[in-house]
Amino acid sequence: MGEGGYKISDQQAIHFITFAVIEWVDVFTKRDYRDIVLDSLRYCQREKGLVLYCWVIMSNHIHFIVSAKEGFQLSNILRDFKKYTSVSIIQAIENNETESRRDWMLSIFGQAGRHNSRNTTYQFWRQNNQPKELDSNIIKDQKMDYIHNNPVAAGIVERPEEYIYSSAKDYSSEKGLLNITFLD
Repeated sequence: MGEGGYKISDQQAIHFITFAVIEWVDVFTKRDYRDIVLDSLRYCQREKGLVLYCWVIMSNHIHFIVSAKEGFQLSNILRDFKKYTSVSIIQAIENNETESRRDWMLSIFGQAGRHNSRNTTYQFWRQNNQPKELDSNIIKDQKMDYIHNNPVAAGIVERPEEYIYSSAKDYSSEKGLLNITFLD
């Protein structure tokens, strides 16, 4: 990608990624918006070559450990994921007449969009989300523990596997919401 975008040198390497919502707005407290993320991840796995090892959706950010299958570009997958989810979530907010925070959220996203030459109307995701290549098993384990313990640290659950919007269930021998590839 161009200036300010992802700079992934090894497109098939395993990376730790964080996407945060502009101004840390708690969008993902609503299931409809989380479901857009889940559906998009499933699509990227099925159609775009995304390999998902570990993930969590928190109230205002998401963490992943991911790579791309041979013949696919991880930077393209991430770009398309961010573009699709941002447009879809903004549309869902606009169309949700029961969303009490609708005007407030759209105002924040609109203000951010007006101040960013890369957007036309709204900006949903922060742009300072640099991928980190995970080149050792120790670092992979540290990032996976960090991801799975996010809901525990936030006081949402007592044990990582209790949080359903995470791959922690999969790593505790239960089936989670998304198909994953286990880290070695």
